[in-house]
Amino acid sequence: MSNKQLSDIKYSVLDLAPVLEGGSPAQSFKNTVNLAQNAERLGFTRYWMAEHHNMPFIASSATAVAISHVAHHTTSIRVGSGGIMLPNHAPLIIAEQFGTLETLFPDRIDLGLGRAPGTDQTTAHALRRNLDSHAENFPDMVEELRGYFNPSKSTGLRSIRAIPGEGLNIPIWLLGSSGFSAQLAGQLGLPFSFASHFSPNNTLGALDLYRRKFTPSEVLEEPYVMVGVNVIAADTDEEAQRLATSLYQQFLNLVRNTNMLLQPPVDNMEEVWTEHEKHALQQQLGASIIGGPEKVKRELQEFLDSTQADEMMIISQIYDHEARVSSYEIVSELMNN
Repeated sequence: MSNKQLSDIKYSVLDLAPVLEGGSPAQSFKNTVNLAQNAERLGFTRYWMAEHHNMPFIASSATAVAISHVAHHTTSIRVGSGGIMLPNHAPLIIAEQFGTLETLFPDRIDLGLGRAPGTDQTTAHALRRNLDSHAENFPDMVEELRGYFNPSKSTGLRSIRAIPGEGLNIPIWLLGSSGFSAQLAGQLGLPFSFASHFSPNNTLGALDLYRRKFTPSEVLEEPYVMVGVNVIAADTDEEAQRLATSLYQQFLNLVRNTNMLLQPPVDNMEEVWTEHEKHALQQQLGASIIGGPEKVKRELQEFLDSTQADEMMIISQIYDHEARVSSYEIVSELMNN
């Protein structure tokens, strides 16, 4: 096992464009632009936005439009999807959308693909109109999508072309929270991003599967792993723990199906959750890194030791925007030292 240090790898940002209690989607997008500009200034590699639907606390449902907005307000950072939930869309539409983005912002666009709906079943039905595009069809959908960018690989109808899109070299990533996409990414020789931030217990198994199944391709000669990780950094451990209560409440609201906006921090979570809920959250958020600079540095290094990742994608669901920017500033100091 190699001995990677924090300064050896790349760091990126995942933004869910959180809608805050007392705020609005319009304010969320202003915060997104500000965070992206700060991420670019701090030296982060890419800024990804995620597709979710029917979730009041997430504003990035029209993901390609949000990506365009961020790319327009930045100059060099890569901007992309973490991810586009491919079963929700015709692959041709995604090829055209991301072909347009790459044409507008050359060599800056990433296309991360997931196979989950990113929502509930009722909303998935509303998105798709019919439910023929199941997750099991994901490999075929990925193949169809890649064929629009590179028609020489296409097994479908050559008469259908993605304009813009055809002939463009847009990096495609597969995203996963289990072994399915890990195995597919390995077989296709594509970079793989694992959602450790909400599926920590599956991380090492999925990364091992990806690396074992990896076949070199024209895209990659060897495996490339990115891991998502919740990081809430502040000047002190105590302040970080307090900021983290917004993240805890967000997951509680998902568990309880209460659909609230991102809540301000609270002083005492024991007044908010039951013992059972607390245990369930610890299972799901177990890989979260919460603390002052020293604790964050130590735990990020431990996470790197166990995953041997090539890149970390940092998610910081923090209610106060200035505190959120500050959290990324603390991470940037660690990545440069």
